[in-house]
Amino acid sequence: MKAFARLLARLVTTPSRTGKLRLVRDYLATTPDPDRGYALAALTGGLDLPGVKPALLRALVAERVDEVLFRLSYDYVGDLAETIALIWDGREDSDLPLSEVVHQLGTAGKVEAARVVAGLLDRFDASSRHALIKLATGALRAGLSARLAKTALADHGGVAVDEIEEIWHGLRPPYPELFAWLDGRGPRPAAVGHAPFRPVMLATPLADKDSEMLDPSDFAAEWKWDGIRVQVVCEQGTRRIYTRTGDEISAAFPDLSEALMFEGAFDGELLVRKGDGVAPFADLQQRLNRKTVDARLAARFPAFIRAYDILVWNGEDLRPLPFRDRRDRLETAVAALGSPRVDLSPLVTFDSWTALARHRAEPPDPVIEGLMLKRWDSPYLAGRPKGAWFKWKRDPFLIDAVLMYAQRGHGKRSSYYSDYTFGVWAADGTLTPVGKAYFGFTDEELLQIDRYVRENTTDRFGPVRAVRATRDRGLVVEVAFEGLNRSTRHKSGVAMRFPRISRLRWDKPPSEADTLEGLSALLPPA
Repeated sequence: MKAFARLLARLVTTPSRTGKLRLVRDYLATTPDPDRGYALAALTGGLDLPGVKPALLRALVAERVDEVLFRLSYDYVGDLAETIALIWDGREDSDLPLSEVVHQLGTAGKVEAARVVAGLLDRFDASSRHALIKLATGALRAGLSARLAKTALADHGGVAVDEIEEIWHGLRPPYPELFAWLDGRGPRPAAVGHAPFRPVMLATPLADKDSEMLDPSDFAAEWKWDGIRVQVVCEQGTRRIYTRTGDEISAAFPDLSEALMFEGAFDGELLVRKGDGVAPFADLQQRLNRKTVDARLAARFPAFIRAYDILVWNGEDLRPLPFRDRRDRLETAVAALGSPRVDLSPLVTFDSWTALARHRAEPPDPVIEGLMLKRWDSPYLAGRPKGAWFKWKRDPFLIDAVLMYAQRGHGKRSSYYSDYTFGVWAADGTLTPVGKAYFGFTDEELLQIDRYVRENTTDRFGPVRAVRATRDRGLVVEVAFEGLNRSTRHKSGVAMRFPRISRLRWDKPPSEADTLEGLSALLPPA
């Protein structure tokens, strides 16, 4: 457990990608089975320990620590796992194999979970307690994506990360057959079952200098819809829907899965139908992250796939073909399906970058967030191959809002107020919260906002501070966001898509910030 705790601590404090890769690679090379397999599962989000929830941890610490002391400590530290790890009065400083910890947590029922967790916290030091809580709750926050962890694994075994992605979904922790193959002790594991996930091809943002150097005739253009990128695979009666990172979400869309009748794999966008058009992302969110969906919800938010590309068809791997040929095959396949659950992403006609810029500025649907550009001669390659695909998103919406509340961040930001709630002026002259943001600013700006929060706190609600915000005194922040949806869950009636702090407006008085009426005018038609 101590080795895993050291790995997490070093990952959090290592900013560079190569540094994180080296740390994981070294850990995998020096840690025995099955510990390294369980660590890999934790790093890639594949470890499910449902018995431990934050409420259980809070109840445990309440039995050991004065309530006021814990609240003040949590307010200062800003992270629940770190606070408990530091304040818990452990009685030992021993170690356990990670596999034993996982076994104890995984086999404990709801009644036993509290006793098991308390016993483990008692025997570990602060660093191992912190790692234990992160492991148990699944919130590692180590600054390492699942793809990067798999890349380190591929480096360890001297294989391409795409080879690991191809077989990943047939494997289960602690991956003994995977490590046997990578260590040269066994064959490459076969993809278990049908309908495996294939690594997706990604695009790079289009910069101004790119359009100056590229020939528009070399590219196809299509709309970038505001849903979620998915891969839909049907093989020998098995039907699966994957996210772009390879997580299966078929259970949340049983109606869509049942309607897929083909042999192959599509790359496309998962969207919700609204009349003859596409519903905003907020409607799709009603169905995401659910283990089950009833018929009523499925009927209210009918899902469908807008196909971008075709990877496999009737057993033939089409990925090596150029995009021009795959597009022809895609059009033929979608037409043959004749299903309302799968339609074709239309191409955008253009003859110059200027003409394409006009399309980008005035898309035909508010659910469109920009354009995708694909070289006609590009094969379908995993990862982000340079110069093959570009995304050209619409310019973000911008508003001036007033900072209202601030909360400490997590990890490296646990000592700073870095999570902000901002608002705009309502018709009655009061500030109404309209969103939260925790990125977009520089490290220097973070220090400036943190200092402002500390010097202008007017009230406290646990870890949250209310900040002075009147028409005469307050901090105005320019907020950028990708879109706006109606929301019945928010007092303001609106919900922002990807809000972030664009810049600090020290020059602007709070009275000149935007209004809720002006913000609501940006909503798409009902």
